[in-house]
Amino acid sequence: MKKVSIIIPVFNEKDTILLLLEKVIEANFSGLEKEIILVDDCSTDGTTKILENLKSKYTILFHEKNQGKGAAIRTAIKEATGDYIVIQDADLEYLPDDYNKLLPLLINDEADVVYGSRFKNKENSKNFILKNKIANKFLTILTNILYGAEITDMETCYKAFKSSFIKNIKIKANRFDFEPEITAKILKQKVRLKEVPISYAGRGHEEGKKINWKDGIHAILTLIKYRFID
Repeated sequence: MKKVSIIIPVFNEKDTILLLLEKVIEANFSGLEKEIILVDDCSTDGTTKILENLKSKYTILFHEKNQGKGAAIRTAIKEATGDYIVIQDADLEYLPDDYNKLLPLLINDEADVVYGSRFKNKENSKNFILKNKIANKFLTILTNILYGAEITDMETCYKAFKSSFIKNIKIKANRFDFEPEITAKILKQKVRLKEVPISYAGRGHEEGKKINWKDGIHAILTLIKYRFID
């Protein structure tokens, strides 16, 4: 049986991590064997203690200092042994069941990379915070202009890869600039990238959302940077 490595970067998610893991376990993931890899990015809210108690069930790695989402993903990719790799945030904005929409395109060799698009599902329109929606739309438009692409959701968390492909990409991003960096490098390689609609329930900063306007500026600079180098 083929395997999917489910990468979960975690930072200060004590209120959601256990429920998220339940949902990951319950989800089918297209019938693939699951390898769950969590990377605790030096949480300070009690998340680390929760994960310490789960080391017998999952592969759990710990950063000694906070480095960011991109760094956590890099750490996990090195340990992943699955035929496919997917990324799952530790909050509850995305539903693990939706990976059943992404993975078949990889399994059937119809794509090398699949993005779950929040904007292709019209039911999500009411679930976005307006300023976040505008920022996401702008960054996606900028991506399409710079790279001659036609994607609808560059910043989506839900990205699924053939393991052989993602492991051959050198990722440098430490923080949320992982999304524009990986997208830029995918588009420059002209691989088969497809999108499918997914569900989304956005949360605000008061609920624990960590990305901010500074990350938006970094995303713009990252898109421009990798258009011309690397």
